[in-house]
Amino acid sequence: MTQQNRLTINDIARLSGVGKSTVSRVLNNEGNVSPQTRERVLQVIEQQHFSPSKSARAMRGFSDKIVAIIVSRLDSPSENLAVRAMLPLFYQQGYDPIVLESQFSAERVKEHLQVLKQRNIDGIVLFGFTGLSAQMLTPWQDKMVVLARDMPGLSSVCYDDAGAVQLLMQKLLAQNIREIGFIGVSPQDTTTGQRRSAAFRTFCKEHGLTPHIALGELTYQSGFDLIPQLLKNNIQAVVCASDTIAIGAQKYLQQQQIRGVQVCGIGNNPLLHFLFPESYSVELGYGAGGEAAAKQLLAQLSGSTTVRQLIIPGKLAF
Repeated sequence: MTQQNRLTINDIARLSGVGKSTVSRVLNNEGNVSPQTRERVLQVIEQQHFSPSKSARAMRGFSDKIVAIIVSRLDSPSENLAVRAMLPLFYQQGYDPIVLESQFSAERVKEHLQVLKQRNIDGIVLFGFTGLSAQMLTPWQDKMVVLARDMPGLSSVCYDDAGAVQLLMQKLLAQNIREIGFIGVSPQDTTTGQRRSAAFRTFCKEHGLTPHIALGELTYQSGFDLIPQLLKNNIQAVVCASDTIAIGAQKYLQQQQIRGVQVCGIGNNPLLHFLFPESYSVELGYGAGGEAAAKQLLAQLSGSTTVRQLIIPGKLAF
């Protein structure tokens, strides 16, 4: 064990020229510390590669085992479903979960990881999004599971985006519906955008269908604004990259009193079924994804498994 690893809070306080209680407040991100003092303490912590020991955390009244869940948005219904499935599993194994928010910002994720490293966190479930780099996450390889995005070198749990589109297309073909439109989002979005639109194109090519495609944003308004463009092709159905888009498309059809166009979405959003019960949708398995991510992380932390990539199969929901 090196001298650096034997440093205590008392050592950090002495090197920083402050009291032990001030160092403790900085480590716990509490108030009543001036920005200058906080910066000085953090600089010493960084220089000395100091991490509070788990025994010290336990003496402060916290669990000896802590995991972090970094969600994209605290108000995301799909992510909340996944988190609700994780929590009981972590509690059962004696872990206290803390929840942080990235707001789809890679810089914010980086800041969270720096703080979590200082706090000697045990493990992390990270809800992935376009813009995250494997380089930033690789140091956490053994302690992290990425949800909803695959990331080279790290464990991941992904939803079956291509499979969801295929399920809807097969359902429509079985009803002899062949003129099908697709409303998607920018391919810069890997999952909802690129993968789902690519799956639609591939299915159309394999089955001799003409791909009628309109791309916009992941909003109600986008579905509302883009479906008129597809209706010019005399479509019999439209597959939307998400239920959010499908709600917008349905609203336009309702407003214009257009019947005979089957609207399909992805996500099994209760609002879509409440407003437009005739819609088709695919349940991606958000709860199952959260459960799988928690089990994978727990297995990694116990040493019983290594890095794995898992895919959660979807199912039709009406």
